[in-house]
Amino acid sequence: MKYKPCPKRDPVKNYFQLPNEIFLLGLSPGALAVYSFLLCCENRSTYQCWPSHNTIGRAVKMSANTVRKYVCEPDERQLISTENTTVTTKTGLKRNGNLRYTIRPIQLAIDQFYEQQLTQMDVAAERQQVAKALALRGNVCSSA
Repeated sequence: MKYKPCPKRDPVKNYFQLPNEIFLLGLSPGALAVYSFLLCCENRSTYQCWPSHNTIGRAVKMSANTVRKYVCEPDERQLISTENTTVTTKTGLKRNGNLRYTIRPIQLAIDQFYEQQLTQMDVAAERQQVAKALALRGNVCSSA
């Protein structure tokens, strides 16, 4: 039996890139799987794809309802945007189509994430100042 080398794979055609920064955003494993599949499906020139929830679910081993839940997370984090589409049947009826997903630049999501972290830090600092002021006020009242 002769040895047959594996065919070479074209990195552009057979792979997709997942930005390293995606792991900083704290996505759940399900949302990360859904986002990864959408990146795999996207048209590299328009940054859009429109797989159904069933198609995504088969690829990432989830039910369509679970996929619906996990699509919301990247959408809220501005990693993707979704648009409803319509399909016209042969009889002329308009039906809901699949969602059209547009993959957004990762930098927008990172900026939003950092902005949320800064806001949370400001709120925490303000709470500490209020707690300190109340503690000082309590000490003043008890010494009087």
